[in-house]
Amino acid sequence: MVTRDDRTDGETRGERVPPADLQAFAVQLRRMNGEVNRLVHTFAAAQGLHPTDVQALGAILDADEPMTPGRLREHLGLTSGAVTACVDRLERAGHIRRSRESTDRRVVHLHYEAGARAAARAFFLPLATAAEAATARFAPEELDAALRFLTALNEELGRDGAR
Repeated sequence: MVTRDDRTDGETRGERVPPADLQAFAVQLRRMNGEVNRLVHTFAAAQGLHPTDVQALGAILDADEPMTPGRLREHLGLTSGAVTACVDRLERAGHIRRSRESTDRRVVHLHYEAGARAAARAFFLPLATAAEAATARFAPEELDAALRFLTALNEELGRDGAR
């Protein structure tokens, strides 16, 4: 069986994958990343923010539990000073608010403001519309497979060794 360390182009986990298929995935992932980055940069400019600030907003929005500046620093891979500046910009622009955790006043939680969330939702509506149109082309089991692939890819990329 071919292991991760043994594989060559086109081999993965004991199965042969034609290099063209891997190349096609790479091309489409780069294209999608470019389109999303274009939207993020346009939104950031329209809001007077830095693209990293928009990444921070996404992290706050997607967090399973209240986001803290420390967790945001780890997620974005920034220094504590850079995260403080980012959070300050987001708060000044009305996108987030800070709140102190009630039992330990040292803990700060970051919350996405409802009005700012609505503005982002309106701006990114074309992305949601495109995603809805694209998903309509596929059967539910195909979408399940695509979601499993994206989840697995993100897990692999999130491993310390992949950074």
